[in-house]
Amino acid sequence: MTGLTLPSWATAEETSLWLSDKTGMPWNLAGLLERGLTPHVWLDYSEEYADLFAEGIKRYPAPIFFVEDIKRLSEGNPDVLIRMTRDSDRISFKLKPPGITMPLDAIRFFQLDVVRMAEEILNPPVEAAPPAREIPKGMSKEEVIYVFGGMVKTDLGKSLADAIGIFGDDGARVRKNSRAGKNSYLWNPVTLALGLNDVYRVPMPRLKKAFAVQAELAPWKDAWIESLRLLGE
Repeated sequence: MTGLTLPSWATAEETSLWLSDKTGMPWNLAGLLERGLTPHVWLDYSEEYADLFAEGIKRYPAPIFFVEDIKRLSEGNPDVLIRMTRDSDRISFKLKPPGITMPLDAIRFFQLDVVRMAEEILNPPVEAAPPAREIPKGMSKEEVIYVFGGMVKTDLGKSLADAIGIFGDDGARVRKNSRAGKNSYLWNPVTLALGLNDVYRVPMPRLKKAFAVQAELAPWKDAWIESLRLLGE
């Protein structure tokens, strides 16, 4: 292994090179898609597709998951055709025909998805009795931006780095462990979501939908529901 660096949003070539370095196996776009890795493209706001963007959101990474769109990419087409995606709130959205066409090099893969896939390849799960469910301490900065970034007008990455108010130690921020360094922080998504509603006026229905449909928030779904019950929501 050569210690290649994987960007937060990597191209298909960067992803393939990094995975080849980690796994010792050759990779290309078709292989990444066959393995189930979700490609994204960055969408910029336009009047034609205004319904994809929540108020104040001008750019977000839109996933490509429609089976026909994925099949088309796997077959080696020279461009990207998106006929269905998710809006900035991560809700499924069917585009008007013919859809959005973009160059092939616009494809990006989320770093965390790629790392997880590499771990699954190198350490395949062993069938065993399911362990007691343990709720993670929190989400990483990249996960928080991925899940909540489309809901706020502020620069969420900067707010997390500044760690003021709901983003800091008096709010949703926690350490991975007692010895974790200053760059090893996590954020409790339940506390953060309630703070986004209270301080940044993110509508509660949008937050409820996020916890209902997003896999990244599944470990905290019960805690979220209990918090809503206590708040009378």
